Amino acid sequence: MTTSSSERGVSLGMPELPAPDYPDDVRARLEADAREIIARYPDSRSALLPMLHLVQSEEGHVTRTGMRFCAETLGLTTAEVTAVATFYTMYRRKPSGDYQVGVCTNTLCAVLGGDAIFETLQEHLGVGNGETTDDGKVTLEHIECNAACDYAPVVMVNWEFFDNQTPASAKRLVDDLRAGRPVSPTRGAPLCTFKETARILAGFPDEREGAVEAGGSAGPASLVGLRLARGESAPARVVHPRDGGPHDEPQDRAVHQPSPAEHLSSHDAPQDTSASDPAHPSPTTPDGGAPPRPSDGAGPAAEEGKR
Repeated sequence: MTTSSSERGVSLGMPELPAPDYPDDVRARLEADAREIIARYPDSRSALLPMLHLVQSEEGHVTRTGMRFCAETLGLTTAEVTAVATFYTMYRRKPSGDYQVGVCTNTLCAVLGGDAIFETLQEHLGVGNGETTDDGKVTLEHIECNAACDYAPVVMVNWEFFDNQTPASAKRLVDDLRAGRPVSPTRGAPLCTFKETARILAGFPDEREGAVEAGGSAGPASLVGLRLARGESAPARVVHPRDGGPHDEPQDRAVHQPSPAEHLSSHDAPQDTSASDPAHPSPTTPDGGAPPRPSDGAGPAAEEGKR
């Protein structure tokens, strides 16, 4: 004997109605932008990724209406569009804040303080992962590696870098964002809202004065490998084993302090994170200097003294 779904207490629900269309004026504007995007590609379906950024720039997240627009414009099914929109994390599926604050919690950032920063911001903002503050300003999330390990721990706001962060500097950062105070990334273009960022990612130029010129380039810490490949390596440095140096080494020999360009092996204690890029210290510290390490602050010299 079989039982029906209603007898088992299972509600199958009603089929979801088709997504509503954009208002005529909004659709006309988006169609003009869409034609410009599609013209860049030999096959219109290849334009789906920037098209999703385009509709995200309209409402701050990818809505069912936005996916319907993409499907109709590109000759795809809504299922095909939904499959892509749900695969990539840069596409938001629900309303979010003007500023997406992402804390890297991947391996290197985590051990250098990323986990502590994320926990501090959750408590400070009163939100969990992927949640938005009541004022609609900040959405907090933990994110995977952003290829900025040489400036760890890293926080990103709308995909712009804020390097060498600490729990205290990260709290000041989100407080400034919520208060509307000017905030400048450590490197890269000036900060803009998430909707503005989405339009730029759709392939439209950033028309703010000086924004393109401010894009900058990689910092010294990121270019060490390139310098080594060009033969511009630093002088060789001998790294002694953990049980101390050679037995015939004078005991009063001065402790060698490595320069930022020198490679540190696993035998060395970690450097202060800001030392990775002396030309671009974190702007969030009051005196413009290096922020304190989230650990016990022990550097190479302190570790050397323990040996």
